[in-house]
Amino acid sequence: MAKIIPTLVKRGDRLSKTETQIQILDDLPFRSFAEAAASAGHRPLRANGIAVLQINVGKRCNQTCQHCHVDAGPGRKEMMSREVLEACLDFLARTDIPTLDITGGAPEMHKNFREIVERATALGRHVIDRCNLTITRLPNYSYLPEFLAAHRVEIIASLPSYTSRQTDAMRGDGVYEQSIEALQHLNSLGYGKEGTGLLLNLVSNPVGAFLPGNQKSLEVEWKRQLKRRYDIEFNNLYTITNIPISRYLDYLFQSNNLQDYMEKLVNAFNPAAVAGVMCRTMLSVGWDGTLYDCDFNQMLNIGLEPKAPKTILDAKFDELTNRAIQPGQHCYGCTAGAGSSCGGTVV
Repeated sequence: MAKIIPTLVKRGDRLSKTETQIQILDDLPFRSFAEAAASAGHRPLRANGIAVLQINVGKRCNQTCQHCHVDAGPGRKEMMSREVLEACLDFLARTDIPTLDITGGAPEMHKNFREIVERATALGRHVIDRCNLTITRLPNYSYLPEFLAAHRVEIIASLPSYTSRQTDAMRGDGVYEQSIEALQHLNSLGYGKEGTGLLLNLVSNPVGAFLPGNQKSLEVEWKRQLKRRYDIEFNNLYTITNIPISRYLDYLFQSNNLQDYMEKLVNAFNPAAVAGVMCRTMLSVGWDGTLYDCDFNQMLNIGLEPKAPKTILDAKFDELTNRAIQPGQHCYGCTAGAGSSCGGTVV
């Protein structure tokens, strides 16, 4: 297929960055994701309840990763307000949603992170902390491993590779060494150890413009390598496809890989993966309280369907459980091959 340069890039200053990125993907010569989902029997794709309330508490982070779809970094100021935080916890208390998934940025940098964990666990909910590992090595956050263990919080930790070269290339010099130290400390508390119930799951995104390999095979190799090299143990490896938005979309465009990568995603579309995409059982809350179908839609400012509540401040559970999902071309990243979600492959 001949490569087509998205024309909008030449006039992108007329639109916001997110509008520009959406149009770049729409300009590529592929059938819409909505049509692909319909071919799999989902016309339209709809939510199937809410099993996970995912809250993005802010975009501030101690790292600036090349693939970050949040555009997070030390200089970001966006943080969830007290009003929005209270609305999230109230919504959780008024429903039977079993899991609260806390993400960012580095979610631990929110001033009320401890309170969020304490109140959610007091409600009997399972809490997930999406941790970049290095945050636990900073003096102000050294309390985190013991605190998380005491509240039996599941840690889903980002680690691009079990080698230093690839990890530091994506995340910055010294990140790999600090990540290994953090994992060893977590192991010493029981995280990742069989029978403790303290879940430590690692997340790996491909370094480059290609799809992840077989999750089960990679998990075996990762466990062997980390155990042999550092005596580190963990529960599961989640492979997540890089979604073509934000910094990763910038990388694809600048490296002239955008159309080739999208073609890989489209050609690898797996109808069986559509039923298990995370947006069907997740409700995503932005730092400002706006509701989204998933974290990726959040970063593109693609809100819920017109009939649904717009913010967590006016959210009603019954109005959200069967909503029509708002898809975009980036959604192909969640249905390629074995599929991809915040919990790894879906089939």
